Amino acid sequence: MANLELYELEGCPYCAKVKRKLDELGLEYESHMVPRSHAERTEVEEVSGQTGVPVLVDEEHGVEGMAESDDIVAYLEETYGQGADGDASASA
Repeated sequence: MANLELYELEGCPYCAKVKRKLDELGLEYESHMVPRSHAERTEVEEVSGQTGVPVLVDEEHGVEGMAESDDIVAYLEETYGQGADGDASASA
């Protein structure tokens, strides 16, 4: 099973987009809620080098702090989605 961590902020639409993909793929993850104030987001900054959310950590695959919801969703689909079995013909 995946060992995923998601840094997020309640009410964040970009975080919700990533959570929907995680749920769609049936992936378990550990949620880390970050403070509203960017100045107080030291934990997520240590992980990703910036204070924005969402940020995904997937140590099993060497992802130490991926930002940008579109990038995270694409990564999750490629890594854990239907094309993740290594079958190159499954991708268009």
